[in-house]
Amino acid sequence: MQQRIYKLSLILSLLLINSYSLAAQTPQTDAPLTSQELVKLVYQLPKHPEKRDEVVAEIRRRGIGFELTNGMRGLVATKSGNDELLNRTLEEAERRRANPTTAARPPAPEADALLEQARKTTLAAAGGMPDFVVKQLITRSSALGTTHSWNQRDRLTVAVSYRESEGEKYKLLAVNGLPADAGTIERNDYNQAGGATSTGEFVSRLITLFDAESQTHFQFADTDTLRGRRALVFEYETKKEHAQARLVWAEPGAERATNIGLRGRVWIDRETARVLRLEYISTEVDPDFPIKQTESSVDYDWVTIAGKQYLLPVAANIVFTSLAPVRLYDSVERKVVERTQLVQDRNDIHFRNYQKFGTEVKILEEDDFPVEEQPKKPE
Repeated sequence: MQQRIYKLSLILSLLLINSYSLAAQTPQTDAPLTSQELVKLVYQLPKHPEKRDEVVAEIRRRGIGFELTNGMRGLVATKSGNDELLNRTLEEAERRRANPTTAARPPAPEADALLEQARKTTLAAAGGMPDFVVKQLITRSSALGTTHSWNQRDRLTVAVSYRESEGEKYKLLAVNGLPADAGTIERNDYNQAGGATSTGEFVSRLITLFDAESQTHFQFADTDTLRGRRALVFEYETKKEHAQARLVWAEPGAERATNIGLRGRVWIDRETARVLRLEYISTEVDPDFPIKQTESSVDYDWVTIAGKQYLLPVAANIVFTSLAPVRLYDSVERKVVERTQLVQDRNDIHFRNYQKFGTEVKILEEDDFPVEEQPKKPE
């Protein structure tokens, strides 16, 4: 079987979110969801995982009118395959229910002012970033269809360097703990690892989001509390001709690329006007392109480099949905066959040990790849 290689890159920026389709099959009401209504919604998911986005949209639109128990958390995780977006959306709704005063929406002018301040602050900070190196710990998993039944494929250790004059460069250090080829050099990507890769999670993506040339349209959506910080949440959309983002599908001897648009959500700290989280989903993907959709998220926090604090990524997640050749056992023909099927590939990325540029990044025994939590059983 030919090894598939594909990646998402944003020429100046890359970032991520998940889907925002609105549920319109049932009469809409503004009343908070009851526990019975939520249970009914999530019980659809095992047979219809594609309805996840509708459930997410309904929770965001209506909120919940009951205390979120561990039993309900476990039920939702079990029925959704421990879907990260759905779990996070439910926790957001619980914070809004428990703290209605904190979650109250500010006047539109206040929200607009925060967004404009975030634009200025982010672009100014991008010009003052130090040259740095950081280690990426990447766990890659795959699943057939949209089942979210993830099977771990491998673990990569990648060194990333950022220089204002050159942008981001990548060097593959190890695969499953084994050192990569000693001759590996810095590149614009780490495609030599094969499979799904992404680039641009650092300075470039935020520049693209707020750059005037991107013509990104923002709309105030909600309030939230993220890592103890009060935030305003904005939905955004950048059209294909301005997004500076593209998908690449590579096979031995051939490579295809297509530009895409982006749509997502961004969390902005109400006190510092800095981005705490960025999510996106790809839009305007060419119908005949093998990669059908990408969705991802990046969390930002303060890190120390050479004694100074900078806001940089600490974790990211990206999911590729594509039509790809896979090897399956055919029970009728009683043999392994190769077929084209919808598959998903997920990269969970954690950033470790930010340091000033010039420091050598090494593989250490204590490198810890976070273990994915299993869905909790209902109490």
